[in-house]
Amino acid sequence: MTSQTTAAPGGIDRFFKISERGSTVGREVRGGIVTFFTMAYIIVLNPLILGFATDEDGQVLGGGTEPNLAMIAAGTALVAGVMTILMGVVANYPLALATGLGLNAFVAFSIASQMTWADAMGLVVIEGLLILVLVLTGFRQAVFHAVPAQLKVAISVGIGLFIALIGFVDAGFVHRIPDAANTTVPVQLGATGQLSGWPVLVFAIGLLLVIALWVLKVRGAILISIVATTILAIVVEAIGSPKAWSLTVPAWPDKVFDSPDFGTVGEFSLLGSFENAGVVTAILLVFTLMLADFFDTMGTMTAIGAEGGLLQEDGTPPNTQRILVVDSLAAAAGGAAGVSSNTSYIESASGVGEGARTGLASIVTGVLFLLAIFVAPLVAIIPSEAAVPALVLVGFLMMQQVRAIDWDDLEIAIPAFLTIVLMPFTYSITVGIGAGFIAYVFLKLVRGKVAAIHPLMWVVAALFIVYFFIDPITDLLT
Repeated sequence: MTSQTTAAPGGIDRFFKISERGSTVGREVRGGIVTFFTMAYIIVLNPLILGFATDEDGQVLGGGTEPNLAMIAAGTALVAGVMTILMGVVANYPLALATGLGLNAFVAFSIASQMTWADAMGLVVIEGLLILVLVLTGFRQAVFHAVPAQLKVAISVGIGLFIALIGFVDAGFVHRIPDAANTTVPVQLGATGQLSGWPVLVFAIGLLLVIALWVLKVRGAILISIVATTILAIVVEAIGSPKAWSLTVPAWPDKVFDSPDFGTVGEFSLLGSFENAGVVTAILLVFTLMLADFFDTMGTMTAIGAEGGLLQEDGTPPNTQRILVVDSLAAAAGGAAGVSSNTSYIESASGVGEGARTGLASIVTGVLFLLAIFVAPLVAIIPSEAAVPALVLVGFLMMQQVRAIDWDDLEIAIPAFLTIVLMPFTYSITVGIGAGFIAYVFLKLVRGKVAAIHPLMWVVAALFIVYFFIDPITDLLT
């Protein structure tokens, strides 16, 4: 159908190839809006994941000891908006970018605890720039093929379980048993072995709501559930009895609209981590960030292309190189803005499902992210009990990939198993990845399949061994 109301103006049509890809301006706008509402939850979740974690100096992101949630939300929306628009203009692809879930948890809980926030974000910038070099030199493909595909899947699954555990803990659904309790059981249900208090009930209702909306395929299910559960939390708090909220007490802010505070922008140190955490640790952390970041991008852009019928004969999306360049720049930009690495979002598939086929949809999504900057104070009213049900759902979605692992092949099944379980069990993404890599190389060596081990895997496994035993090695050398 090509009427005056649906056909694209000549210049826009030619630039974005809207008609050529079988779309219209209306479809692109609708697709961009749907993508935004499907992934806008990151404006809420990123501050909750990054905002309460402290660095080695006891400082929160943005400085001081009090969480700067509105500041982080503003930075999150800014980078997501700018980089998503860049994806639309440069790569002409219906792919949106924002702070990566899993990546932000890794930065908050595995990196910042070993150094300052500025040092941690500096590592993110380095990671993004290194990925950019790999893209421009073509070396990225070599690294991509070095890690077995099923081990990459295990990393995603492990991060999913880790994210889900963070959600349950932050909601008070799962509690660590104090050492004084004189028990060998490390965690339990609730603070006393049973659920108690209104906040955990709010979490449970929120979890059931987001699951129901997702199962019913409601667009924007995660965002809708966060908003609805926050309203419930405000009502519960208004009743007046003690509620013992986990992190944030839900209360309506003095003002909804505010001038954005971009205090996290520019707060990074490129080389500080090498001084504070050590060269080996810094290198391993950068590599772990790279591993968790750019493998997902390859899969995401291919999946989006497949759903939209955009893949070329060789199975690659159009403008692959440009897509990867923008994605790499987004990783560095996220670190430079102090909001963690930005990456491509699989939620973009929702916009493609609505009809988006070109970069015009990405521009629409990006503009909406920029407009969201001015309502950042609303983030401050959202308790973790209302937001973390989304983490549990995301954990489930990432867990679904586990079916791609061949559990009958012990040479991959055991490394995959160690990768998956050690992330939540040790509360460390790095430990899971390292254990999986070492186990993979070890089992290939035991079975005499040395030739099957990529040279890069030898190097990485050796680095992880040093990482795990850095203390005794240091004692031996000194």
